[in-house]
Amino acid sequence: MRMRQFLLIVGLLGLLGLPARAQRIENTIANFAALDKVSAGVRQLPIQLNQTAEFRTLKITPRICYTRDPKEPPRTSTFVEVDEVLFDGKEKRIFTGWMFAESPGLNPLVHPVFDLWLTGCSQPQRAPTSKGPAPDAASPPGEPPPPRRRVPR
Repeated sequence: MRMRQFLLIVGLLGLLGLPARAQRIENTIANFAALDKVSAGVRQLPIQLNQTAEFRTLKITPRICYTRDPKEPPRTSTFVEVDEVLFDGKEKRIFTGWMFAESPGLNPLVHPVFDLWLTGCSQPQRAPTSKGPAPDAASPPGEPPPPRRRVPR
């Protein structure tokens, strides 16, 4: 009997020691700021996911944009692909990877003429929930939820 109580107490203490995991929120728009170092012009670029926007000779395509619940510590990230249009009209991939709004210098776009950084995400696909994953409330009962979007590698 004492062994059961001991194991129960150890198990509960172990659960209490686990950090809470904030649920990520998928958004439909990634917000960037772009700097032209020659003209010193800064432009805000709200870009729809999987759509390409142009800034001078750069083509920017965000694939996913995550945020967290406003009650949690901020952590905003996006997976983005950036191509440069060369003088002969060909495109060259100059960046593929994650950008983080809270740490823009962690994984920046390195370019001699342009700077590009993530400033945030907007238009969540669904409202944040405080508990674990819930079924999609937008789907009528009896219909399967829409398929999750996959990012090609």
